[in-house]
Amino acid sequence: MSHPHSDAVKSFLLDLQDRICAALESADCGGRFVEDAWSREAGGGGRSRVLTDGAVFEQAGVNFSHVHGGALPASATAHRPELAGRSFEAMGVSLVIHPRNPHVPTSHANVRFFIAEKDGEAPVWWFGGGFDLTPFYPEQEDAVHWHTVARDVCAPFGADVYSRYKQWCDEYFYLKHRQEARGIGGLFFDDLNEWGFEQSFAFMQAVGNGYLDAYLPIVDRRKSAAWGERERQFQLYRRGRYVEFNLVWDRGTLFGLQSGGRTESILMSMPPLARWQYGYQPEPGSPEAKLYTDFLPPRDWV
Repeated sequence: MSHPHSDAVKSFLLDLQDRICAALESADCGGRFVEDAWSREAGGGGRSRVLTDGAVFEQAGVNFSHVHGGALPASATAHRPELAGRSFEAMGVSLVIHPRNPHVPTSHANVRFFIAEKDGEAPVWWFGGGFDLTPFYPEQEDAVHWHTVARDVCAPFGADVYSRYKQWCDEYFYLKHRQEARGIGGLFFDDLNEWGFEQSFAFMQAVGNGYLDAYLPIVDRRKSAAWGERERQFQLYRRGRYVEFNLVWDRGTLFGLQSGGRTESILMSMPPLARWQYGYQPEPGSPEAKLYTDFLPPRDWV
């Protein structure tokens, strides 16, 4: 297995954060990211960038972090107990975009790299990441476009890569307590090292670079669609599902909190506003019901 080069990964991630922030600012036509650099007492730090109250994006956060420590937290070793007690280095870019217009989907992307080390043994490293889409008033055209980009990102790396990582995404972004998908999925991968460092790193880069190709055309198509209080209230209700997933099921949130990361940066993924309503049921045949019947059940889009 080829030797990892963490400096090259870090350089890519910093540049990726820069490029994504610049592209989102351009799409917003006025909003600007504010950077908050931070350091972690136990080792490492990062730079959090948040755009608030933009014309298109109600809140957008794009984080870079690079942390290290003497022992991996429990969330990182739960499915790999043999790594418990190893020192670690973790770096990544994570972003969540909460648009203002309910016709523009929320989106999330993350790419990350881990190394776990122990004296006298070879380092254990892996890549992870992906991107997923959470629409409120979804359109077939957008879902097909999103998954077409995901498929094309994966195509150079193997005929079955897209189908495997799409299924993993469908299974991961699932609210078990609701028996309901968070959105329409995309890609999710973790523990990737079997291809060797160069090929695994190339795939992580392809996923990170593919996010803007997948998302920005959807933003451009939907950002001027008319909406009113009904659509806004449904958007806020569905944002509650986003909060539930991130606080109850998301491994990245747990890793950040358990590793002593910066809480404000970890919880940047939360929407600025959300609501809950007891026993809500969409009116049969309504646009709101269509989300549940036609889009949330996992299906093949391309």
